[in-house]
This record gives sequence, C-alpha cells and structure tokens, in this order.
Amino acid sequence: MMHSVIISLASNHDAKQNLNEARCCLAQIFSQIKYTAETLTEPVNARRKDKYVNQLARFETTLSAEETNSQLKAIEQQIGRTDEDRKLGIVNIDLDLLMHGDERYHQKDWERSYVQDLLAQL
Repeated sequence: MMHSVIISLASNHDAKQNLNEARCCLAQIFSQIKYTAETLTEPVNARRKDKYVNQLARFETTLSAEETNSQLKAIEQQIGRTDEDRKLGIVNIDLDLLMHGDERYHQKDWERSYVQDLLAQL
C-alpha cells in the first residue's frame, strides 16, 4: 500500500552541502520527491546562534512509518550526525518524519510558521 509522506530537512552546519547530500541519499531510496524552497530560520531553544536552513519534502512509499523513519535516521548518521555534535548544538542534518499517511508526527513542528509557509508549496 502506498503512503503519502512529508518530511522536514534542516541543517545549521555546512547546510548547503549537507542538504544536497541528504537529497541525494533520499533519491536513492524514494522516488518522485517534491521539495519546497529552502528557508532560513532562527534557532529554537538552541545552544548556538547558527541559523538553520529548512526544507520540506513530499513523496510516496510502501514502507511503514517505522521503516521510513529508520531510513531517515540512517541517512542522518551517514551524513555525520552524532550525539556529540547534537549536545554542542551542531546539526549537520536533521530529517524528521512529519506525516505518514494520515498520521502526524512532531506536532510542535506543525505549529512553526515556516512549516506552515512551506507546506503551501507541496
């Protein structure tokens, strides 16, 4: 069964390069991905003042929500996301599953104005 999926991509460190790498990795797993424009946002509850580059993506998959999320976390690790960096506020890449089918995740993210703005592009 096909599921419609929305994910968020974010980075505050080498953002252009890391987002490009994430998109390449995603393209190897999922097809016909539609991306929004990138948007620059202020950090939320961050230890660092680095701005984030954020983007949303939509695609269809037969994978379950758990399998999809597992693929996203594997891409994060491949690009170099570590717990050590996270503690320092360095986010090479953050890939979050926002929606899988009718199920919404990361409810606080849905309330962010940039997420609302970007959703209109999908």
